[in-house]
Amino acid sequence: MVRLVSVALFLTMATAEIAWAQSVLTQQEALALAAPLATWQRHTAYLADDDLTAIAEQSNGVKVEQRVLSYYVASEDGRKTHVAYFDAHPVRTLPEVVMVVVTAKGTVDRVEILKFSEPPEYRAPAGWLAQFDGHDIDDDLSLKGEIVGMTGATLTARAVTGAVQRQLAVHAYLRPLADPSPGGRAVEGP
Repeated sequence: MVRLVSVALFLTMATAEIAWAQSVLTQQEALALAAPLATWQRHTAYLADDDLTAIAEQSNGVKVEQRVLSYYVASEDGRKTHVAYFDAHPVRTLPEVVMVVVTAKGTVDRVEILKFSEPPEYRAPAGWLAQFDGHDIDDDLSLKGEIVGMTGATLTARAVTGAVQRQLAVHAYLRPLADPSPGGRAVEGP
């Protein structure tokens, strides 16, 4: 009987640890952290081959493979203030979801981890994520530039840095906070 209780306790603890590692924040919680007073509106961009090529050319080779992108635009007092992008990618073999919030100036305002399925000790801490704040898409936004790596979690550092680079490249291409103009990007759908 004691053995059965020990096994049950172990399985409960293991399941709880996996569940914690899997889901850190919901999308709504993350958006509320990014701009608590804002109204968020979801948009979808449909990217063609030409769009993917143009993004890579504009951003020193940052590759975007996803053809359908959802992003959220924050509005406060009638003006658009932020855009939130969600990037799902593997770290080593398991998935991670990162939210990258970009300001109207095109700089990172916040990076949050929403889901992290690798062991919890490899998850990027908030202090490390904060070093992306204020960066735009430039050559220094890399682990060889101004982003300091994480000892013992190199794959996480690469994955998060890549996500931020991808989403800044997409943001620079889509310009979702710019006023619509004739001849602008026709990538957004309903």
